[in-house]
Amino acid sequence: MRNLNINKYAYLKGVLLHFLVFVLLVFFIVSCSVERKVIKAPLKEYGVDTIFKRLKKNEFKFESLSANFNAEIEINQKKNSFKGILRIRKDSAIWISVTPVLGIEVARLLVTNDSVKMMNRLNSTYFTGNFKLINKLFNADIDYDMFQSFLVGNDFTYYENGVSGKFKANIENKQYHLSTAERRKLKKYSKSKEDIDRLFIQNLLLDPETFKINALTIKEKKFKDENRKLEVRYNDFRLVENQLFPYHLEVEISDKEQKVILKIDFSKLVLNTHQNFPFTISSKYQKIEK
Repeated sequence: MRNLNINKYAYLKGVLLHFLVFVLLVFFIVSCSVERKVIKAPLKEYGVDTIFKRLKKNEFKFESLSANFNAEIEINQKKNSFKGILRIRKDSAIWISVTPVLGIEVARLLVTNDSVKMMNRLNSTYFTGNFKLINKLFNADIDYDMFQSFLVGNDFTYYENGVSGKFKANIENKQYHLSTAERRKLKKYSKSKEDIDRLFIQNLLLDPETFKINALTIKEKKFKDENRKLEVRYNDFRLVENQLFPYHLEVEISDKEQKVILKIDFSKLVLNTHQNFPFTISSKYQKIEK
């Protein structure tokens, strides 16, 4: 099969930015407008352990998930809109189908713990790779656990938590604020020395009634650039099978050269039903090579 005369990074950036729904990477500081009472009385000053335990207790729990979404992406002040379908099998696979306004699929993405696969139906091309390439492409630092957590509004599953003594707690803008300057992946879930050595600076803002995440920011500690930011904000929380889920999600990724803002509105959310993750590549499609 002949190689396409195309710049892989330019191609991937075009495709990925169109379903930056998981732009991988992500997030933080804005209030959440869940329908709730305005907190007038001073917040009770809980310790880190208590706040973290309540955060974990109130996380969104599921085995599988499917939802429709409408999204708007702004790249250096240029806006585009699209819609699609999101499916997740917890801790296993994230599948996304992207369509423009006319409703014809133009791209498909399948993310697993070890791989990232993309298919572009507009020019009959596809790509297979991993998170290292994606992180290099967007100047970000995430893995599957982070990506999945960002999409559903949860904290990371396989990283050190508050009871490890790494976090500090205080009250900020009538929300609980958890912060750490060195959060790392748990050793038993690390697949390489790079996983073990990576440290993250992270901030979480939590709703004082529900202990759901309103906003979060994360940055790999080794990067000193203050312009480098990965932020996610959550809003429009609604009950889904007696759990609160954020139906509105905003992701902002920026550095010195580029600013990307992705806004996503979910609908028709369904939990714990059988989901298919089709990703068959036609023999007529051309692979994007390095």
